[in-house]
Amino acid sequence: MPNIRLKNINNFICHDINLEISDREFLVLWGPTGAGKTTLLNTIAGLIEHKGSVLFDGSPVDEFPVYQRKAGYLFQNLILFPHLSVRANIAYGLRVQGKPKSKVESRVNELLRLMRIEHLVYRYPRDLSGGEKQRVALARAIAPSPEIMLFDEPLNSLDFHTARYLRTEIHKLHRELGFTTIYVTHCFEEAFALADRVAVLKNGRIVRTGFPEDIFKEIDCGAIVENGFCDCHQSNKNSAAQIKLENSNILCHSRRG
Repeated sequence: MPNIRLKNINNFICHDINLEISDREFLVLWGPTGAGKTTLLNTIAGLIEHKGSVLFDGSPVDEFPVYQRKAGYLFQNLILFPHLSVRANIAYGLRVQGKPKSKVESRVNELLRLMRIEHLVYRYPRDLSGGEKQRVALARAIAPSPEIMLFDEPLNSLDFHTARYLRTEIHKLHRELGFTTIYVTHCFEEAFALADRVAVLKNGRIVRTGFPEDIFKEIDCGAIVENGFCDCHQSNKNSAAQIKLENSNILCHSRRG
């Protein structure tokens, strides 16, 4: 899996971004809405123009089209094809690649088992819950065996319990499949639970990188909420959000409503 280096990245939001993501690392881009997190993710994916350079294993990929970057992308707003069944949605990328039918069927069946959605195989997106749609979208994203996975706040629209379950599943898939992962969130709890390392973005600039326990032990939890970092999941908006940072013995309470 590739080591990723961002060198002097500039565009309409990002300013002089320099960042390196190690092979198989789980890096979280953390910051408030409008900080430039999604824009930076799209830069890595090859979806928007930029100045500077994106390098995979030391080689520039700035001129590479999206499909040559071997990156899977799970968007915040799921884009499942409404006219295709769960099986057909997962198979879509493989068919676009021209894979033989037997290999497509084998890979889809493997992913149905891995994501524990075999019972959904003939359903359509309109018949799925939010969590089920997310698992189907994740299976479709990893079907072509990407070397890099990009996540743009994939759990933002889910209730607290579903989000926490899927967060565990994403982390498990990262360990088992070994792809380099870049995950965007403004949720304090997600960042701490998932990250090998955190890059903090504010106003289009990286203001801090480090291990999550080092980043968060110095942060005022009240300031996090006031600045829009920690609006984690819908079911928590009117309840106490409690996050225990085990390694630094900090207990953060943030009350909403």
